[in-house]
Amino acid sequence: MEEEEAMKKHVKMLQLAGVESLLSNGGKEVSLSSIEEKMTCLFFSAHWCRPCRNFTPKLIQIYTMLRNTGKNIEIIFISLDHDEASFLDHFKSMPWLALPFNTSLRQKLCSHFGIEHIPALIPLSVTSSGGLGFQDDVVELVEEYGADAYPFSANRKGELEALDDARRQGGKLQELLGCKDRDFVISTDGIKISIADLTGKTVGLYFGAHWCPPCRSFTKKLIEVYNELKILRPGNFEVIFISIDRSKEEFQASLSAMPWLAIPYSDTARQELTRIFAVKGIPTLLILGMDGKVLKTDGRTAISAYGATAFPFTESRVSEVDEALRKEGDKLPHQVNDPRHSHELELDMAKAYVCDECLQEGRHWVFSCKQCNFDLHPSCVEESN
Repeated sequence: MEEEEAMKKHVKMLQLAGVESLLSNGGKEVSLSSIEEKMTCLFFSAHWCRPCRNFTPKLIQIYTMLRNTGKNIEIIFISLDHDEASFLDHFKSMPWLALPFNTSLRQKLCSHFGIEHIPALIPLSVTSSGGLGFQDDVVELVEEYGADAYPFSANRKGELEALDDARRQGGKLQELLGCKDRDFVISTDGIKISIADLTGKTVGLYFGAHWCPPCRSFTKKLIEVYNELKILRPGNFEVIFISIDRSKEEFQASLSAMPWLAIPYSDTARQELTRIFAVKGIPTLLILGMDGKVLKTDGRTAISAYGATAFPFTESRVSEVDEALRKEGDKLPHQVNDPRHSHELELDMAKAYVCDECLQEGRHWVFSCKQCNFDLHPSCVEESN
């Protein structure tokens, strides 16, 4: 009963703001009473706005899903288009209602609801004291959680964040990497590998994409370390690719160059993991310890700086490797003169280089010429001296 009364107050709120009627997608006038018993959201959008055009199809999918599962929801489109023709062109794809095109009324509504950017999705609500009110913009909440965000309340947001935290901290790989209908990840050739087979391993969650040049560069380095650990620590390390690619074709291009496993591209777990671990940029490599819980170590930095020697990539192990390298550097001279080069060589640290004496790859400490592209392994300098 209280919920029904709250929904009726939505009509009063809109009437007080100056709204007299609504439009259906077919252009017919609809009475405000049609939303009396529905959970109502105001959708501020415009056809000229690219983020609006990107968000609208997602909102249509969510709205349709909610209506098909019996949710009593309605959305009212409030156009910020420049003219009525643009409004109608934008509205024709929407399955919900709209405010008739009225620039003065929309300005009043934007001011009343504090709209500073679009798209904006504002759920109407009733305050704890029974007064008329509204909630903050929930576009980001809907983007992150989809239909699960319904009814778009602060309480629901708290529940969803608690569920994410439980998955992140729980140490249960099936709950983290799988779903109700999938208990496997896939290999490069499409073979299904049980998530249970990952138990007890150190697992890297690799967020990347084929369109991202830094990802392609880091992938090469990660492949080197992965293959090295397959020999040094067989069965102890696995990588799971979580694609940020824009299409299945890009995903396949990414995976074809990788020797490890992946979450299927069609699976929503990719987006969920990106949200759960708050991944803001790529490439990102998160490390799960043998207990299935995420380590504090920055996997990308550890791999790039120390390679396989930092395995199992815990904070303590990375600190040990870093300290060992520091002590190794303390034993080396800061400058040397070598008969193979005319300039003084200075001690430096490099992620990777090729020694100009033995032509072998090197990492970490190197004697380099600051004027020329000339590098020597510390061991080659010692042999020469």
